[in-house]
Amino acid sequence: MAVAAAAAAVGTLGRGLRSAAPCWQLHASRGRGRLLCPASGGGRAPTVAVAAASSRPRTGEEAERYCVELLRKRDYEGFLCSLLLPAESRPSAFALRAFNVELAQAARNCSQIHSLPVLLFQIKDSITQKTIGLMRIEFWRKAVEDIYHDNPPQQPVAIELWKAIKRQRLTKRWLMKIIDEREKNLDDRAYSNINELEAYAENTQSALLYLTLETLGVKDIHADHAASHIGKAQGIVTCLRATPYHASRGKVFLPLDICMLHGVSQEDFIRHSQEKKLRDVVYDIASQAYVHLEHARSFRKNVPVKAFPAFLST
Repeated sequence: MAVAAAAAAVGTLGRGLRSAAPCWQLHASRGRGRLLCPASGGGRAPTVAVAAASSRPRTGEEAERYCVELLRKRDYEGFLCSLLLPAESRPSAFALRAFNVELAQAARNCSQIHSLPVLLFQIKDSITQKTIGLMRIEFWRKAVEDIYHDNPPQQPVAIELWKAIKRQRLTKRWLMKIIDEREKNLDDRAYSNINELEAYAENTQSALLYLTLETLGVKDIHADHAASHIGKAQGIVTCLRATPYHASRGKVFLPLDICMLHGVSQEDFIRHSQEKKLRDVVYDIASQAYVHLEHARSFRKNVPVKAFPAFLST
């Protein structure tokens, strides 16, 4: 229902966005070292380089349009749900989700698989060298530090994130947790156990929900508990949703402890063998997500109504 209502609002907000968004590119320069993140649109993937910030947004509206269009292309579910937030929170939510996309999106064009959320295609899927992923992570780590010193890099998502932090005094710790967890995830290996997957989800999905609550002006322990469990559920489900895509490319990231419990190997997922056992693995992992969802629902009587819009994506 929430997504359907948001879809109805897309036409009003979206007119002209596609043509209005600027092209922000990575480019080489011998000037002062600043790294601009690559454009999210189609076309050839840019060469990664340490770059000078010579491309600057002409207006604040242009940077905001860039974030909205980035979400429309790379995190459509998040884009729709952000439309339903109160007007005073919406720009900050767009900035936060665009920041999340910048950390998660591929360095090459993924337009052929755009129908799935960007979170299915993490940095580790989009790069051919871990060093390139680390460069992207390091840019955002430094960008966040600079933003909290009122010196944002001249990159549209960073500028909008700076404005969001100024408006709602967003907690730096949650932003850094997202960055740090993304960096750990560059190792390109399966989760050892379900707890490791839950920890990843807590430090990415849940952290994003904590920040969204802050954009709504909500500081409430019950809302935080609900956000923690919802984020873990989302992270687990996202991992499951991504499995067919990753398996088609010879990768499986599902928790090894549950796979071993059912006598299933990563090769079984890649070759689609032992279908019954594969279903059992998926069922057990999905059941853990359901447990978290039920925990979150147990807080609904105590969560302030003002916090509900943060959970529309669930």
